Amino acid sequence: MLNVYLLRHGETTYNADGLRYCGITDAPLTEKGKQQAATVAEPLKNIAFDAIYSSPLSRAYDTAVIAAGGRPVIKDQRLMEANFGQWEGKRQEEFVLENEALWTTWMKDPCVARAGATGETGMEVVTRVNDFFEWARQEHKDGTILVVGHNAVNRFYLAYKMGIPLKNYRRILQLNSSITMFTLDETSEIVLKLLNATSL
Repeated sequence: MLNVYLLRHGETTYNADGLRYCGITDAPLTEKGKQQAATVAEPLKNIAFDAIYSSPLSRAYDTAVIAAGGRPVIKDQRLMEANFGQWEGKRQEEFVLENEALWTTWMKDPCVARAGATGETGMEVVTRVNDFFEWARQEHKDGTILVVGHNAVNRFYLAYKMGIPLKNYRRILQLNSSITMFTLDETSEIVLKLLNATSL
């Protein structure tokens, strides 16, 4: 059984500026975001991780480096945030005014709709993230890993694994630098044990 400690990165400049959509844009951590990562490092310091993985985007990687407390961090492209296409760098109220139908189509069925017209579909995100965790399940049998990713990819993956329709992915709340923990057994069945924890 694989034990997974899953984090969302700390606060970014885009998060702080009216919740602008970062997506694949490489927005950096704020000072608050760095402190959030340092805070979560404390409950994680005594866990013997077999490996620590991160999205290659700096906000996730920098969070992982801080939270890892000196342990090595491996970047994996499959953990990259969703590509939000034309919505990148904009607040929701801005891009909805530009093209409300695009947002309505996305919310109705993100499985097949492209985020921001030119971004990824929900299933494209799920496919690559699930590929990472299936690989990790084989690579670290009966192991424990730390994974630092992003809001959309984490929520899409959790929704998919728990049988929640992807159109409801936004009903899962992922706080900056909080601890979500789940297990994947030999059949890849998930058991969610912690969500948004600040201590262990």
